[in-house]
Parts: sequence; structure tokens; C-alpha cells
Amino acid sequence: MHMHMQPRDLVVFVGVCFVWALNVVASKYVVDHLAVPPLLYAAARSILVMLALSPWLLPVPRPLGRLVVAVFMLGSGGFALMFIALQTTDPSTAGIISLLSAPLTAILGIIFLGERVHWRRGTGIALAFVGVTMALWSPTGLILTTGVILVAVSCLVGAVGAILLKQLPEANPLRLQAWSGVTGFVVLTPLSAGFEWNAIPDGNYGWEALGILAFAALVVSVGAHTIYFRMLQKYEANLVAPLTLMTPIFTVSLGVALTGDSVTPLMIVGGVLALLGVFVIAVRPSAKLPKAFLLRKL
Repeated sequence: MHMHMQPRDLVVFVGVCFVWALNVVASKYVVDHLAVPPLLYAAARSILVMLALSPWLLPVPRPLGRLVVAVFMLGSGGFALMFIALQTTDPSTAGIISLLSAPLTAILGIIFLGERVHWRRGTGIALAFVGVTMALWSPTGLILTTGVILVAVSCLVGAVGAILLKQLPEANPLRLQAWSGVTGFVVLTPLSAGFEWNAIPDGNYGWEALGILAFAALVVSVGAHTIYFRMLQKYEANLVAPLTLMTPIFTVSLGVALTGDSVTPLMIVGGVLALLGVFVIAVRPSAKLPKAFLLRKL
């Protein structure tokens, strides 16, 4: 394991974080501007991921039941909640709230994995919650729209999935993603058919939507995540995990530049505090926390 990232790998990793951030803004464009129903979009993304990674479906991982629940929560299910949220929430707000993934995973690690929390990680957890709360504060009090709550629930669902996965035998990341695609297809397709039937005719399913779908499934889910897991094999998780904090910074920046998000000084201060808290959680040595999934989903 290398302790310092080589310059070329660092440039590649910056690109990976940029692609992840761009995906949030692109997803917002699809479910809001193009009016593609979010469950349908999540199901279609799952199908593409499943097809692209079909060679990795076998041999079937064991125990399959618990694994599919874990990868659904960490992958397709969490994404579906995020896509529903992005119908009404801007990418910048979603990017800041997504920082809750790390403290929620750390708290669940304490409860279910027996992770010991010392004052530094405890401070990090507190800072992350205070920062996100500050970013969501307005003159009339805490902004708790349905979208904001759904992003937070998406973080919690992903954190539960990460803890479940940590309790299972180690599996090939591409196999995990392939099965995440299968569970997304199996669960989300009937849900979309049941709940979105009336909204489907209103969506714009042109080349833009198809292009973004291909980008989300192949470039982001397959390409960027494959590079990410290779980096985790090459470098210490304590080095790689904090670097993923570039993603929310890029997300807020792209949200302002591309979707015209309004970012208040309080949001910036709160976001910086939350980033600092998550950074502390990510760099603290830990044998039990699922570091690969502190800030990332499948």
C-alpha cells in the first residue's frame, strides 16, 4: 500500500470526483427539466449496469439474501431516493446533505460493529451534523422540504447498506455492482410501473436523456467506480476516502455554474464545517468502519 498518491493517479482521481459530481447535476436535469420519472430513470440505470457487468454475476455470491439487501440499499435504492429528491431539490443542497453519509455510517459502526469512538471522531461526527444543519438554516428556521428529507434518508439507507456489507465476506466490487443492478431492475421496475404510470407520457425521452443515462450507468457506475476501487487496492483507505470530499465541492460548484443554484454564506460556512467533520471521520484509523463506502455508494 502506498502512502502518497502518484501525480498521475491524483489527476485521474480528481477526474473521477468531477464525474461523480457532474452525475448529480445531470440527474437533476433528467428528472426535473426532462421530466423523466425518477424511479423509471433509476430502473433503467440499473438495467444498463446489470447488462454491462453481467459477466460478474457468476459465481453467485453467498450469502445472497443479505448481500442483495445490502447492495440494493447501498446502490439502486439509495439512488432512487436521491433521484426523487432531485425533482425538487437543487444539486448544491443535495451535495451538502450527502455529507451526512459519513457520520451516519460512523454512528451505525459504533452501534452494530462495536467500533470505538474517541474524542476526535466524536468531534468529527458532531461537526458534520452541525455543519449540515447550519447549511439548511434559514431566517424562518430549518429548511425541511420533502426533497431535503429524502436526500438525508438516502444517506441513512446507504449507511445501513455499508454496515450490512461490512459484516459479509469480502466480494469483488464489480460483482457487488452487477448485483446492485439486478436488485434495482427487479425492485424498481414494478415500483415505477405502479407509481409512475401517469407521469411516464410527460417525460422527454430524447437523445439527451439516453445520453445522460449511458453516462450515469457506464461512465459513472462502471467506469468511475472501477477506478475508485482500484485506487483503494493501491493506496490506504485513509488516503483515498478523504480525497472523495472533492465530490461535494465539485457538486456545489457545478450546481451554481450549470443549474443556477443560489448558495448563501451560511450554506458555505455550514458546508465547510461539515467537510471538516467528515474529513476527521475519514482519516481516523479504523479496522471496522467500511471506509470505501463512507462517502460513496455503489
